[in-house]
Amino acid sequence: MKLDQMDRRILQELQYNGKLQNNELAAQIGLSPSPCLRRVKQLEESGVIEKYVALVDPNQVNLKLTVFARIWLKGQDENTVNHFIDSIRDMPEVVECQLMAGDCDFFLRIVVSDLEAYRNFQINHLNKISGIQNVKTEIPLQKIKQTTVLPLI
Repeated sequence: MKLDQMDRRILQELQYNGKLQNNELAAQIGLSPSPCLRRVKQLEESGVIEKYVALVDPNQVNLKLTVFARIWLKGQDENTVNHFIDSIRDMPEVVECQLMAGDCDFFLRIVVSDLEAYRNFQINHLNKISGIQNVKTEIPLQKIKQTTVLPLI
């Protein structure tokens, strides 16, 4: 789907507040409600808008530690890679997993309550995935920026 400037404005507003009522959204972008609703529906049906979610503050639900883990596999054959991917998908602590080009094979963002919880997760879950050669964990000292908003305009 080719996006025009109005579609981008709709997406920009919805990225900041996905609960906006159609009338509010239409007023903010300078469009009448019917065409605005029609455009939002097209964006949803085409998959540009994947879904609507609630962003939860991790500190409020006792998930105060985010760590990053770099993973090296013993091999890059299809079976080893797919086994790792299938295993990671079943681990709710892993909130992001990227297949990498470069030094490591995978880069994970993991969210847990504290350092002891991460240690238990690594020992009892992550390290038990067959095919892993090495895991290097990075612990951030301070979150400077994290956003879900894409730069559309």
